[in-house]
Amino acid sequence: MELHRFGDESLTATVSEAGAELHSLQDAAGSEWLWQAGPEWPRRAPLLFPVVGRLPGDVLRHQGRAHRMTQHGFARDRRFEWLRRDRAGCTLRLRDDEATRAAYPFPFTLDVTWAVADGVLSCTVLVSNPGAGLLPFSLGAHPAFAWPLPGASSAEGHTLSFPGSGLETLAARRLTGGLLNAAETIPLRCGALALLPALFERDAIVLPAFSGRRLHYAAPGGAALKIEWEGYGDLGLWSKPGAAFLCLEPWCGTAAPLGWDGEFMQKPDITHLAPGASRLFRWAVRPLPSPS
Repeated sequence: MELHRFGDESLTATVSEAGAELHSLQDAAGSEWLWQAGPEWPRRAPLLFPVVGRLPGDVLRHQGRAHRMTQHGFARDRRFEWLRRDRAGCTLRLRDDEATRAAYPFPFTLDVTWAVADGVLSCTVLVSNPGAGLLPFSLGAHPAFAWPLPGASSAEGHTLSFPGSGLETLAARRLTGGLLNAAETIPLRCGALALLPALFERDAIVLPAFSGRRLHYAAPGGAALKIEWEGYGDLGLWSKPGAAFLCLEPWCGTAAPLGWDGEFMQKPDITHLAPGASRLFRWAVRPLPSPS
């Protein structure tokens, strides 16, 4: 497994060819902002494609055939090809092959570009359809950030806010067996969500058709992360109670709803890409260390 390290004077990132996954995000002081895997969850920031979440029975149904498709898809477990590596970042590519077509019978190209500039890490994903028919897909980011944030004395008192959204509540959905189920309204206090392990006792918080495009993850001592995204219309929030990470996940697509089990082309919240077309998705994060 090859890794590529890049960055500037304020921020350094490391990306792996395995899954085009971010492995590290360190500030100028060497503090690590990304969860470093562990027994609670062995990943760091997987790329979700061609599904986000789960399909019923882990089966993708297309034109009368059943294909094995496990949770969050296969891209996170595939080795990508390096297209570019330099001091500013890298670009990696995944194309369809015999193995992917057994699970997902569609031609595709997935280009992932990571870059650091002016203390901001960005991830741009270009999904392309080289085929003659529609390409149905979902795409998601799944970065796990440290909780507590660097410099914070404990996990207590951390919050999430959504600048510019004007939200007073979150219109959430919960999961049953990995499938989208019950609706839930989560109140915000002064526009912020108090982060408590109990929030994730029933798995992830899914925010379909989320109106915001920015969030602010902050610790009491002043350390914070600012995240923004383009192209993604859904958001996932996840942790495991007691684990030292918080996943902040811009998505395009969600898990299948409980009770649905149909043709993948007609899956609720699926995206269709026309033949020869491409679509761009981007998210970016700026770590803000606590004042010294």
